[in-house]
Amino acid sequence: MLSPYLVAAEPLIDETIVSRSRFICYLSPCQSNDEAKVFIKSIQQLHPQASHHCYAFVSAHPLNSQSYGFSDDGEPSGTAGKPMLIALQGSNVGEVCAVVVRYFGGTKLGTGGLQRAYGGSVRQALTLLVTKTKIPMVHKTLACHYNHINDVHYLLEKLGGKVIKEDYQTEILLEITLPDSELDNFKEKIQTLSAGELTLEDK
Repeated sequence: MLSPYLVAAEPLIDETIVSRSRFICYLSPCQSNDEAKVFIKSIQQLHPQASHHCYAFVSAHPLNSQSYGFSDDGEPSGTAGKPMLIALQGSNVGEVCAVVVRYFGGTKLGTGGLQRAYGGSVRQALTLLVTKTKIPMVHKTLACHYNHINDVHYLLEKLGGKVIKEDYQTEILLEITLPDSELDNFKEKIQTLSAGELTLEDK
């Protein structure tokens, strides 16, 4: 079960200077790994002369371990992308991509210094990011008897769901969406309501 989570509501740019190196952090909403990659490429094209374009993204729920990526882009291994990803995951914000563009200022920062600079750049930008709450939804189908339809509509509305499509046949075939967190509750209530006759199916 996926709980509601925060997502990036709009893009953001924030710059920090560390030992004369410029670290420009770009944050942008992204809802897929492909969308993140398109954004990363656009920043690389925007700053062709930069020393590095390091990135990290979480393209779904912040706890989804299948929907993230990161890159050090030439910085020593583990000094840029991973600290940036840790900053994103620690913020509990999902569907966000971070690209930190570095213009080298002439002073080497060392492994620890780079980790602090890249991770800190993302953490600072996240404090300025405008977010909104996203409620994970699930899509289901339900074959509903005519005498149950009003109760099903009422239950859905009460739990924050809605009917997407209705097909009136021998029974009413419903396509519905409802919050993932309310799925078990809804199943239990329609079972009670129909004495076990109504069952949800995956769309």
